[in-house]
Amino acid sequence: MAKDPVCGMFVEENGQALRATVRGREYYFCSDTCLQTFVAPEREVIRLRRATVLSFALGVPALVFTWLFAFPGPIPNNLVLFGLATPVQFIAGWRFYKGTYHAIRARSANMDTLIVLGTSAAWLYSTVVTFATGIFPEGTYFEASALIIGFILLGKLLEHTMRGRASDSVRKLLDLQPATARVLREGKEVEVPVEQVQVGDLLVIRPGEKIPADGTVVDGHTSVDEKMITGESMPVEKGKGDVVIGSTINKAGAVTIRATKVGADAALAQIVRLVEEAQAAQAPIERLADKVSSYFVPAVVFVAVFSLLAWTTIGGKPFLYGFTALIAVLIIACPCALGLATPAAIVVGTGKGAENGVLIKGGENLERAYKITCVVFDKTGTLTKGEPSVTDVVTLGKFSADELLRLAVAAEKGSEHPVGEAIVEKGENLGAIPDAIDFEAIAGMGVKAVVGGKQVLVGNRKLFATRGIDINKVEPVLAKLEKEGKTAMIVAADEDSSGVIAVADTIKPEAKEAVEDLKKMGLKVIMLTGDNEATAKAIASQLGIEEVKAQVLPGRKAEVVRALREQGEIVAMVGDGINDAPALAEANLGIAIGSGTDVAIETAGIVLIKNDLRDVVASIKLSRATMMKIKQNLFWAFAYNTVLVPVAAWGSLNPILAGVAMALSSVTVVTNSLTLKRFRLKK
Repeated sequence: MAKDPVCGMFVEENGQALRATVRGREYYFCSDTCLQTFVAPEREVIRLRRATVLSFALGVPALVFTWLFAFPGPIPNNLVLFGLATPVQFIAGWRFYKGTYHAIRARSANMDTLIVLGTSAAWLYSTVVTFATGIFPEGTYFEASALIIGFILLGKLLEHTMRGRASDSVRKLLDLQPATARVLREGKEVEVPVEQVQVGDLLVIRPGEKIPADGTVVDGHTSVDEKMITGESMPVEKGKGDVVIGSTINKAGAVTIRATKVGADAALAQIVRLVEEAQAAQAPIERLADKVSSYFVPAVVFVAVFSLLAWTTIGGKPFLYGFTALIAVLIIACPCALGLATPAAIVVGTGKGAENGVLIKGGENLERAYKITCVVFDKTGTLTKGEPSVTDVVTLGKFSADELLRLAVAAEKGSEHPVGEAIVEKGENLGAIPDAIDFEAIAGMGVKAVVGGKQVLVGNRKLFATRGIDINKVEPVLAKLEKEGKTAMIVAADEDSSGVIAVADTIKPEAKEAVEDLKKMGLKVIMLTGDNEATAKAIASQLGIEEVKAQVLPGRKAEVVRALREQGEIVAMVGDGINDAPALAEANLGIAIGSGTDVAIETAGIVLIKNDLRDVVASIKLSRATMMKIKQNLFWAFAYNTVLVPVAAWGSLNPILAGVAMALSSVTVVTNSLTLKRFRLKK
């Protein structure tokens, strides 16, 4: 049997089953509603919005009228309430009747079944009181049935809205690729739509342009910004024979590449597929309410019918006495407190999180955060700031640190390389910078320029080796800085290697504290990155993270997370980039940095709006507190039913008192949930 991806119901895989193929994968559905929800979520959101508005537009006036007013004149009060509640019951609430029908067909019972039983009993009893006065005791429950339906629809609307936003964000990934490509045909450059690029085509990419397809460099040399795919903060040098990834940015020189992967086979399209498959394959957590409902519903029906039969046969009471007991049982069993038990705590808990910069997308993510055993951090942009900056200026010659930096800034002013830009930014507060002439950027090596009459070189070992300049005196400094995971650039004036400037992606100030707190909570902490091993280990050492997985590409990130889950870990993945999206989706819980990409934010279950890693700790603490309230609420809701259903069956509780008890149970649940407002997220 297949599992419906929308409602979770199991469906026979036969010729009569509703099915749909989405991005090459076949899904089965229990009903047309679930099918439409999956393939056209925006339509389902519109339908839910209309039903929710209808429920509250009629249910709230019914509540106000019941408690505060009475209509004078020829129209009976109950008739007005009947007119308000009936459209809610059978128009807005029709989906619950359909859900109950399909549950019965599947020989199961769920929350839909309880909602239908309880609200229908309340509506039917109230209708009989309205049109057949004197049969039952006075008192109606029209407002209760309407508002129960309204609040449950509101929860479903929020859930479907979030799901739709996540799907839209994944689809928008494909918009990152350029619209056109410059193809060499018969020796001439021809601009064509990117969809027309074929494997084997020669593509010309100029500086600043996006690469149209995955391919191999056949001519030219450049540096490519691959951060969106690999997470590597520094541009990667590319020359003849090197592989480039579609949709990444060509930073320096013009290159010609041969397309090797296009369309659905390209790296970006594969990331989209990985995210969608991980989301679809991830079985939803079975809600406690539905689990208990599968046993509770048959028990309630049995008790209600038994009370009717027992009073009319064994007890010798009139039929109406037994029927009143039956109605009281069904009203008591109406899932008012049960329906509020989880959403009330979730509303307060998520509201508390939002006040403190932690956006939690629904109760399922709260439950997952509560169960987390392992936290996996992406490095670039998550544990680190995500952009290179100067960390060290080491002088070994006749220049002071400021003088050495001025020379480097002057030489790098014309550079478009991120390392050069970081050096220039560092020198902004040094005052007047001398002018440079004869500037030249040497691809893959560095820059040279004449500054104040001196020939200045700023670059790597290769730049100095090609010119035969001795750099032995700076080698110990280079080795030390590179061991720390930094990019070290030698600065020389008139062939004298005068010092070294190091550039690195620096650690966020709160990262170490966040890691320490997570470890104190007994959680395993792992760093996962597409960056090189030396840089990754250097960062991890500073943060106190023992387990590091470096040089991991997007597909492998998701595989690493999957492997951890298979080992029994409940995994939270913390990331910010497109490259993290598959892993965020694959994890039990994705936590995104608020400054990250849209797809990372929408794929995640929790978003840290303030970009503060200490909020990872806060979100887990809040989830634990909220889940405790949910468990307390569910215990009270089921205890209420367990105690009062037999009382109602005994005939000691008429429907009016049943309604009062139902209201009191809801007040208790809401009051308990509101105590979360006093919870402190941080020290």
